[in-house]
Amino acid sequence: MPELPEVEVCRLGISPHIDNQVITDVVVRQRQLRWPVPEQIAEAIGEPILSVSRRSKYLILKVSTGSILIHLGMSGTIRVIDSNLPTIKHDHVDIGFGNGKALRLNDPRRFGAVLWLSNDVDEQGVLSKLGPEPLTDDFHADYLFEKSRKKLVPVKTFIMNNPVVVGVGNIYANEALFLSGIRPTKKAGTLTKKQCALLTNNIKKVLAAAIKQGGTTLKDFTQADGKPGYFAQSLNVYGRAGQPCVTCQTTLKEVRQSNRSSVFCPSCQK
Repeated sequence: MPELPEVEVCRLGISPHIDNQVITDVVVRQRQLRWPVPEQIAEAIGEPILSVSRRSKYLILKVSTGSILIHLGMSGTIRVIDSNLPTIKHDHVDIGFGNGKALRLNDPRRFGAVLWLSNDVDEQGVLSKLGPEPLTDDFHADYLFEKSRKKLVPVKTFIMNNPVVVGVGNIYANEALFLSGIRPTKKAGTLTKKQCALLTNNIKKVLAAAIKQGGTTLKDFTQADGKPGYFAQSLNVYGRAGQPCVTCQTTLKEVRQSNRSSVFCPSCQK
């Protein structure tokens, strides 16, 4: 699944091609995605793109009458293409522009979404319950410490909960916990203020590094220009169960948490 860095890399990739461009048409070939693509999305036609932003893993195309929200789901990709490029299987939605380009969403599993927020009214509630962005000043040690009090869930599950903080997916949670010396199974409520400071700083560090390096290479993800991300080669623990720790050479262990892989060093992480 594309995570926050991959979506941010996508935003950076598509922005230069569609900023200030007028939407000329919206072609919906498959309306049944995660939620039905609303008919009201046609209200964006004739409007210029005022900004291309991101909230959590949603791309937000702002126009004067509202916003188009795009989520890539489990396996979606979005490309800037020539609008007359022939379609292939699973090309579900095109947003066409006056410069002859189009944004094309391809989503084999149809877990992605294309939504319309008229006058920024969040009728689906997809944005209203989200926690702070991890790379902003709103996410800091004191916030994480207070939020974690009395929480009995494992810390990895806790930081992957979008109402707590958005965009800390499985890969980056593993990596941030390793850098912080915290086991993924540790109860969130037992975190000290010092550990919260380490963890918030390392979440920021890992996500920023991933964005800088182009996002993690996943089999279902490529950047807006078709190139894969490159952060995977820098991973310390994710996908390395049974291999030696890069710090102490202890064999890395793997456990399953909420049907996801958690890999950690039993020596470095307490």
